[in-house]
Amino acid sequence: MNIQNIRTLKQQGGFTLIELMIVIAILAILMAIAIPAYQDYTVRANISECVSIAGGAKTFVSETASSNGTTAPNLGAANAQYTQPAATENCGQVSVGTDGVVTVPYDVAGLTGNMVFTPTQANLTDNIQWTCTATGGANNNQLPAECRGT
Repeated sequence: MNIQNIRTLKQQGGFTLIELMIVIAILAILMAIAIPAYQDYTVRANISECVSIAGGAKTFVSETASSNGTTAPNLGAANAQYTQPAATENCGQVSVGTDGVVTVPYDVAGLTGNMVFTPTQANLTDNIQWTCTATGGANNNQLPAECRGT
């Protein structure tokens, strides 16, 4: 080895301890933000399954009210014709009330509650407007967008 190679070796160095500590601190801050956001995202995705399952019941209410010549909130005994889909890991049995209200229970990551879809329709020529409310343990940022409160 000549003198120039030795000088080059001395000039090349690794990261200092303080530089490594700064990188670790930055990663810790990013993980402190990302992990809770990801956990909320996974709960929201699983609860969204219940919203999808409720879609069939909402269609049933709309079609039944239309074919019976009544508004959705006046469904009456026609709700007995609804065939419930099987419960899933995250969602319980869907129920349709005589007032057309669709209720889907959820149990996700230890959070239990209900997704309640309420139809409003002033007269037969109006479209049905669905209002989603959620009860139970999920907080607002864990709910699908259509079921978040104001």
